Amino acid sequence: MMALLHLAPAALLLVAMMCYPLYQLVQISLYEYGQAQASGGAPLEFLGAGNYRALFGDAEFWTVLLQTCAFAAVCVLGSLAVGIGLAVLATKIAPLPRILLFLAAIGAWATPAVAGSTVWLFLFDQDFGLVNEVLTGIGISGAEEFSWTYDKYLAFGLVAAEVIWCSFPFVLVTTYAGLTGIPGEVVEAAALDGASAWRTARSVLLPMLRPVLVIATIQSIIWDFKVFTQIYVMTNGGGIAGQNMVLNVYAYQEAFAASNYGTGSAIGVVMTALLLVITLLYLRAQRGNEVLA
Repeated sequence: MMALLHLAPAALLLVAMMCYPLYQLVQISLYEYGQAQASGGAPLEFLGAGNYRALFGDAEFWTVLLQTCAFAAVCVLGSLAVGIGLAVLATKIAPLPRILLFLAAIGAWATPAVAGSTVWLFLFDQDFGLVNEVLTGIGISGAEEFSWTYDKYLAFGLVAAEVIWCSFPFVLVTTYAGLTGIPGEVVEAAALDGASAWRTARSVLLPMLRPVLVIATIQSIIWDFKVFTQIYVMTNGGGIAGQNMVLNVYAYQEAFAASNYGTGSAIGVVMTALLLVITLLYLRAQRGNEVLA
């Protein structure tokens, strides 16, 4: 009880900081709220679910939603694969290389999103980029003045690589902490029982790492599903004719570029609901796996 009393002030602050903005978001999504209403030049008009009906009836919304889900899935799987792989590597190498690995990873993690996106964009620049210079230097035809952001899928791939670069350090640090927390006697006992390295990893290490991997996966889903800065900077606001639009950029364009604040808020509410559903489904699946195990 005393512990709950000590945590109560921080819990109340978190609830206030999270619930009030969400309440405002939901409230605005229920009204006709444009530039005229924001400036006080016109009265608010209650639409109820009107913004949501218009949104769900828009084919562009479903295209952007599909692109967002696919893009987030690639980023999450890439971040987990790179982070877990490097975490396993970190347990096998000497202290000095391990320190250098973690310093490089923390540097990528600490780089501001705008700065990191700008650097990546410069590296892959059509005219002055280092990548095109190197590819041209080794004799790859067509690399000179090649645009990495003109094609829809290449642009998405480039942004996904940058997102993975700045996201994998969290997975690396979290997984490494979980691996080093596993007693060595457990692995030795599995080896004495004749378990192969793959069997030990699947049946011994993975179940013990599941709580850590759940945290890393949920955090990655939340971060990657609501990516904004990288897409906006690297594709100049969503790509040619909006071909690289994701939900966060779509909401920004609707709310601030088109001054449809009600529609933009409705997109934000839909994103929040989707993230909650995805997180709950993932947690339920993990609990189901634990029961079967």
